[in-house]
This record gives sequence, structure tokens and C-alpha cells, in this order.
Amino acid sequence: MTTATWNGTVIAESDDIVTVEGNAYFPRESVREDVLRPSSTHTTCPWKGEASYLTLEVDGQTNPDAAWYYPQPKAAAEEITGRVAFWRGVEVG
Repeated sequence: MTTATWNGTVIAESDDIVTVEGNAYFPRESVREDVLRPSSTHTTCPWKGEASYLTLEVDGQTNPDAAWYYPQPKAAAEEITGRVAFWRGVEVG
């Protein structure tokens, strides 16, 4: 079982992980929706497409843009459809 933890709280947990470029992508349904907040940040990857970001909020603390996903990944990255990855201090293991 792989978990994503931030601020002492498990925010995602799954045994169905897809790893791309060293990042663990969790199924969206395995991520706690109550700690996710929308973000207006977007970036573009040449082979994955446009990423959308989410801010984490746990116990009154926020971690801006600490999660990302590809709403409509390009064909080369279709395996991450419906999945979320983390960074910015989120421990995955």
C-alpha cells in the first residue's frame, strides 16, 4: 500500500499506483477530497498535456499547488487519466 502524507495526515492511499517520471499517480478516488482545494494554476508538458493543480488544506494549514492531475492527458500519457500526483513536501511511500 502506498500512501501520501502531509502535515501528519494521510491524504491518499492505494495499492494501484502508476509511476511516471518518478512521480506516483494515485487514483482520484483514493485521494481525500476534503483536503483538496481548487487552484487556478496550470502548466503544460509536451508529452502529457496540460496539468491542473490542487492546493492541500490540512488542520488549517495550506500547501499551494501541492497536487496535480491531467484532466485530458495526451495519448502518450493515457495511463494517468483520473490520477493525482503530489510534491512540495508531501511524503509518498
